[in-house]
Amino acid sequence: MDFELPEELVLLQEAARDFADKVLVPRAAKSDADEEFVAEQAQLCAEQGFMGMSIPEAYGGTALGSLGSAIVLMEVNRACASTGVTLSVHNSLASEALVRFGSEELKQRYLPRMATGELLGAYALSEAGSGSDAGSLACRATRVGENWVLDGTKLWITHGDQADVIVVFARTDPLGGTRGVTAFLIETAWPGFSSGKKEKKMGLKGSPTVEIRFDQMRVPAANVLGEVNRGFPIAMSILDTGRIGIASQGVGISQACLEASIKYAKEREQFGEPIAAFGAIQEKIAEMATWIDSSRLLTYRAATLKDAGKPHGREASMAKLSASRCSNYCAKEAVQIHGGAGYTREFAVERHFRDARVTEIYEGTTEIQKIVIARSYLKDA
Repeated sequence: MDFELPEELVLLQEAARDFADKVLVPRAAKSDADEEFVAEQAQLCAEQGFMGMSIPEAYGGTALGSLGSAIVLMEVNRACASTGVTLSVHNSLASEALVRFGSEELKQRYLPRMATGELLGAYALSEAGSGSDAGSLACRATRVGENWVLDGTKLWITHGDQADVIVVFARTDPLGGTRGVTAFLIETAWPGFSSGKKEKKMGLKGSPTVEIRFDQMRVPAANVLGEVNRGFPIAMSILDTGRIGIASQGVGISQACLEASIKYAKEREQFGEPIAAFGAIQEKIAEMATWIDSSRLLTYRAATLKDAGKPHGREASMAKLSASRCSNYCAKEAVQIHGGAGYTREFAVERHFRDARVTEIYEGTTEIQKIVIARSYLKDA
């Protein structure tokens, strides 16, 4: 097995890191402190082609594939996790859904503008009573002539108040359970759309998380993704891709914590020598580095399987489980290595600590990932 990235991906990685260091790192702390959406960062990413990573070249995208996208997302999240989640949702959830399940007419209409960043995409599945139990959603759509009329509320929507297009899942058969859900691509400029409460969050403060509402929104029947009443499998399939994106985020945050810890440990002196000389610090560095590498390899595996068109759901969950837990461990240890300084906003590890926490919650909690993994093995046994 070859553990070396191909030359073109090494060059991509280097370019993404250089961009992240020069463009995103200087802006990250301010976006967090001001709780302002990373609009400028997203546009600068678009100029690098990062908003079109999931979009084929025929529609103006860069078609980096899942592995290439993961590599970029790791570097972006190492610098700014708020920008990272914006890219991940736009690419792995919104764009991916349209590429895989949209009609040719929809692709022609939306994908070129999504690739340039003119249109920002979001994904709306969660509701007040429908989080981990995604099949219990209540937002509904009723067929009226050539349109569907959408009514209901979605919660915890990443940049839902900033998005131009959103992939929305609604109940179209009240008795159908998971078989009665349909996926729609809607435009937020259409009458009947509004955004509500903006959550006050622990981390990712440059990425707003909001409530969105639909009040008698008329959605053209042509904007259905896939088949009517068959949207739930679409949601689950797209989440596999999203989990690779969040695994990449976890690796990126973890890498930032490791690099900051190494730098600080070499500079900070106690008892007449750098704290890097102490066994307790070296143990933390060793654990961090080993877990990061294993999480990165799990993420690469899931992404490579997806690019090859092979089943990757279990592997995506394993990558997300490992990388999200890794990011929380590394952030905790990075703060500990920095001591009192790590508890202040003067050092980036304080932000990484807050940003890391949600990786074990969104796009499938740690507990859900364990269920997915265990059931896949029990089914195969």
